[in-house]
Amino acid sequence: MIFKKGEFFNGPGGIAQGAKMAKVIDKDGVEYKVEHEWANDIDESACQTFIQNICPDRPESVIHQDVKELDIEKLTPVDAFTFGFPCNDYSIVGEKKGLNGDYGPLYTYGIKVLRRFQPKWFIAENVSGLQSANEGQAFNVILRDLKDSGYKITPHLYRFQDYGVPQTRHRIIIVGIRNDINKEFRVPAPTHGIGKLPYKTALEALTIPPIPIDALNVEPTRHTSKVIEFLNHIPAGKNAWYEGIPLELRLNVKGAKMSQIYRRLHPEQPSYTVTGSGGGGTHMYHWSEPRALTNRERARLQTFPDDYEFKGGKEKVRQQIGMAVPPEGAKVIIEAILKTFAGIEYESIDSKWNDGHFVLEPELDFSTV
Repeated sequence: MIFKKGEFFNGPGGIAQGAKMAKVIDKDGVEYKVEHEWANDIDESACQTFIQNICPDRPESVIHQDVKELDIEKLTPVDAFTFGFPCNDYSIVGEKKGLNGDYGPLYTYGIKVLRRFQPKWFIAENVSGLQSANEGQAFNVILRDLKDSGYKITPHLYRFQDYGVPQTRHRIIIVGIRNDINKEFRVPAPTHGIGKLPYKTALEALTIPPIPIDALNVEPTRHTSKVIEFLNHIPAGKNAWYEGIPLELRLNVKGAKMSQIYRRLHPEQPSYTVTGSGGGGTHMYHWSEPRALTNRERARLQTFPDDYEFKGGKEKVRQQIGMAVPPEGAKVIIEAILKTFAGIEYESIDSKWNDGHFVLEPELDFSTV
């Protein structure tokens, strides 16, 4: 069974790459998989990256256009739909305007697709800060609209390090299955952590196997001698506020001190969250070499394959990588959807969404693992 998939806000194709990798076979030998049908994004570089890696034989199927100007009626019917609607107004870092911002209402264009084509299932994705936007009301409005479009929904706050992604990345994923389909999606059980497989570390991600010499997107960041000296005084896992940094090198910053500033990876732990930013000491930094990570290293932490070519300038590429859903994480969720439709049992857990908030165990302190 093939599910033809449409996608809004496609970015560089993290979800689409996960969908390409996801396949299951039922007891009768029938293969369940996902095929790209069309996609849309406002960013030209992201569209070029998507075309290059997901559908090089069908460039016309990727529409570079503002979704607000897109004629949804001209799109072809789909069986599946995914949309990681822009998170700018929901992010923990920022003004958190929620539904009142420029980006907050963009989820409604995904709702229009659901109501127009009624695909069998959908995936909606956003940052964990979505649950607190507009004093918690934005998320409830979005959930209501998704349900009213004709779907049984399963929201969950996925901690991707629990699924083998070498990065502490938390994202809200909402899976919906159409009401008239007698199937119930269940959240796939974590595979990594205490009592399970070991967490995948930054060291494993960036060195096993070594990044090929001829790899793409490996342009280095140029550092001043002062930044190099500064980094040399910061141990693995520490940041710009480490007490061992000489006074004359310390940053003169008042107020909040972000933990990500000049923070070096710890080789024996998953990476901290890869983001789309890069200025002011937020490039992400190697644990032993006094330098920022290359975009290819950042892509490794995001689980993109080494032959995945990102288009655009260095800063555009960094933005694309940081905004993406890790393909390996997307694959886990999409394979669970395919197993649901194929009638294949899989280990699962209950959704942690309960009475207006997510109920999760405390975050693991990786320094103790």
